Amino acid sequence: MPPIVDPKKCNGCEGREESFCEEACPGDLMYVGADGKSHCHAARDCWDCMSCVKMCPRGAIETKMPYQLGYHKATLRPIMGKDSITWKCTDIHGKTVMYRYRNRLERKG
Repeated sequence: MPPIVDPKKCNGCEGREESFCEEACPGDLMYVGADGKSHCHAARDCWDCMSCVKMCPRGAIETKMPYQLGYHKATLRPIMGKDSITWKCTDIHGKTVMYRYRNRLERKG
């Protein structure tokens, strides 16, 4: 599911050259519009990595998971790395697959 930005919470990371969600998105899909709020260029191209959700300092971005994920006792667990998010996905049969998405964010220090 594509990211949903709450315009009441989002300030586009004002004062920054590039917002946190823009820096974090591995698909380069996030941008700050003329309204000063973050948006997703192409929702259908979103990888659902949730990098933007994790990096938003104002908690303005969220995604909705399909109801089947919780309903069938499947799990989806994010594991934050220094420059990546690894998703540990366990399906309803107990099969586990891990996906790693690299963030574009460069951290100092």
